Amino acid sequence: MTGVNNVVRHRDVFRRPGHFAAWPANYGLWGWENELAVVFADGKLGAQGALHARDKAHEFRPLQARSMDGGETWSAEPFTGFIPGGKGLSADEHVAAELRSGPRIADGEIIPLSKPINFKDREVALMVARTGLDGRARSWFYVTRNRGRKWEGPFSFTGLHDAGLASRTDVIPLSESHALFMMTASKEDGTEGRCLCAETTDGGLSFHRKSFLPFDGEGYAIMPSSARFSDGSILSVIRRGKTADRPGWLEAFRSEDEGTTWQAAGIPVEDTGMGGNPGSLALLEGERVALVYGYRGDNPGIRMVTSSNGGRDWSESIDIRRDAELPDIGYPRCVVLRDACLLVVYYYNFGKERFIAASTVRV
Repeated sequence: MTGVNNVVRHRDVFRRPGHFAAWPANYGLWGWENELAVVFADGKLGAQGALHARDKAHEFRPLQARSMDGGETWSAEPFTGFIPGGKGLSADEHVAAELRSGPRIADGEIIPLSKPINFKDREVALMVARTGLDGRARSWFYVTRNRGRKWEGPFSFTGLHDAGLASRTDVIPLSESHALFMMTASKEDGTEGRCLCAETTDGGLSFHRKSFLPFDGEGYAIMPSSARFSDGSILSVIRRGKTADRPGWLEAFRSEDEGTTWQAAGIPVEDTGMGGNPGSLALLEGERVALVYGYRGDNPGIRMVTSSNGGRDWSESIDIRRDAELPDIGYPRCVVLRDACLLVVYYYNFGKERFIAASTVRV
C-alpha cells in the first residue's frame, strides 16, 4: 500500500456536533469547473450499533452543500426537490418504520417526465433517488438545469417495472437523447440486490431494461459506478458482499456494445472491510481511471486504486486518509477538477459526529 503523498488537502464540507451526516454515494456530486454541489443525508447521532451510531427515531433529510472555489470552502443549502412521502430521501433503511417515506407515497407524487433531457448539456445534472433496499423499494429521478439550485421532479422511470428498484445515481450519456442508467434491483426473493442496465433513447421520457450484469447469486451486487471510454467501451464497478459481518469487495464488468452484454473484468479491490463500501470511478486523461472507496477494516479510511489501461490492471491501494476512529465512513463520490486533481467527497468520523468531508488528490 502506498502513502498519502498524492493528497493535497482535506476539508470539512458539513460538520455539526450531534449530527449524523452521511452517504454521498446514495445521492451525487456534480462539478462545473470551480463550482461543485453534493447532496447527502443529515440526521442525528444516536447509540452506537454494530456499524452506525444513528438515531433511528429522527428523520434523515437530504441536504446540499456547494463550493464556488473548487472545494476549498463549502456552504450548506436546502435540497429543493419535492420528496415523495414527505419524509427522508433514500434513507428508509436508516429510520424507524413510522418515519419511512415508502409507505406514504401518494398517487401522482412521482410523475412522468414531460420535457426531454439533453444528456450532453453540461448545465444539466441528474440524481436518482429511492425509498429503501428490498423488493418493496421504488426509485425515481430528479433533473436540475441550473446547477442544483432547483431540482425538477420526482420523475418516474416510465416503462420500467419499478417495484424493487433501489437505485443511486449512475448515468452514462451516449448522445443528447440516449443514455444508460446503471441501477440496483432486488433479487427474485425480494432481498438486496443485483445490478441492471436501463436505457432511454428519448431523453428520459421512457425507459426499458436493457440487460442484467452477471451475478453469481451469492450475497449482494449493488451500487454500480461506471465510466465510458473514448472507444465506446463501458467499465462498471459494483459493490459486492455476502453479509454485513464479512468483508466486501469491488468487482468490475465491461461492455463493448453499449450495455447489451457484459463481461467480467476482474476484482479491482479485494477487501473493502466488514460490510463493504461502494466505489466511485473517475475517468482521467486517455485510458487512465481512478477508483475511490471507503475501507471499513482495521485503520479505516478512504482509499484509491488507479489504472493506466482502462481498468484492465490496477495499482496497489493508495491511502487518501486513514485517521478515522470508527469504520462508519466512506460512500464516496468524486469529480475531476480543472487542474487534473481529483476531488473526493465522503462521510467520516473521529469517534463522534459523522460529517461530510472532501479531499483533493493528485492522480
